[in-house]
Amino acid sequence: MSEKALKDHNMLPVADRKNECSSKGSFSKPCDEHVTEKIEERERKNTPSLVGATTNGDEIVNSGSEVGIVEVEYVESENLNDVEDVNMTLKMLLAGLESKEWVSVCDALNNVRRLSVFHKETMCDMLENVITLVVKSLKNPRSAVCKTAIMTCTDIFKAYGDEIIDSLDPMLVQLLLKSSQDKRFVCEAAERALIAMTTWLSPILLLPKLQPYLKNRNPRIRAKASMFFSRSVPRLGVEGIKTYGIEKLIQIAATQLSDQLPESREAARTLLLELQTIYEQSQELAPTTSTLSEEAAREEVGSWEHFCQSNLSRLSAQAVLRVTNIARPSLVLGS
Repeated sequence: MSEKALKDHNMLPVADRKNECSSKGSFSKPCDEHVTEKIEERERKNTPSLVGATTNGDEIVNSGSEVGIVEVEYVESENLNDVEDVNMTLKMLLAGLESKEWVSVCDALNNVRRLSVFHKETMCDMLENVITLVVKSLKNPRSAVCKTAIMTCTDIFKAYGDEIIDSLDPMLVQLLLKSSQDKRFVCEAAERALIAMTTWLSPILLLPKLQPYLKNRNPRIRAKASMFFSRSVPRLGVEGIKTYGIEKLIQIAATQLSDQLPESREAARTLLLELQTIYEQSQELAPTTSTLSEEAAREEVGSWEHFCQSNLSRLSAQAVLRVTNIARPSLVLGS
């Protein structure tokens, strides 16, 4: 550009100079971008944000030049407040859960939580539809929506227990997926929800729901399923385990013992030790009216070793016996 042309260009008004820049295709970008970025940065800093006790920031862009940060507050169940108007909340609930605005979805999810805690009977008729929409939020890529939905599952489990067993499958698969991902605060929330599930749902109903995931192709889902399957079995009690089938349970645990992830193997070891204790206690409580020789033969047939060999393949039985025989002395020494 000649000296005269450069001088004329500098004398142009700012608006005309901007238009001239924009008319030159790709070369116009350096002209205005830095100014725009600084203005947005200044506005972002000057815009007040909503800050809660435990928050996660999500940026939204408003009309005009306003740029704000919305902070989503994650309120623990014991700190939830009651809704102001139950009937109005119920009326707007499904629409809120279906909203295109993620902030509105979070508000609706928190209303589901409040209703579950304070007015659970009022939501019974629409619970199936509510759970369907909560599952939709569990799949939402926005972390704030996903975590709020996970916390909603926790409160639903606690409030309704076995009443939601027929609607559990879609929630369960999503919670297992979320508990297996790398985003820590989502993963931890999902694990707390699964703990609530094993606490408030009857194990006799829950175990058949968990069992298919023990063979899932995703090893991390298998690991989480193993952990919560193992956690649920002791809640059956001795009679419940007998009813469910101790033979079936030992076969499941033996399969998980050879899984590729250590979490699955550790859950299997824990379950096997529990089953061994229950089996041996049940043998001790069996009535004895036989002679000494008959008693010795009965003890041999009724031993844990014989039980494993009778219900498992040779290699699986060896693996189970190796784990239970090694672990038992260490438990005694540590007690």
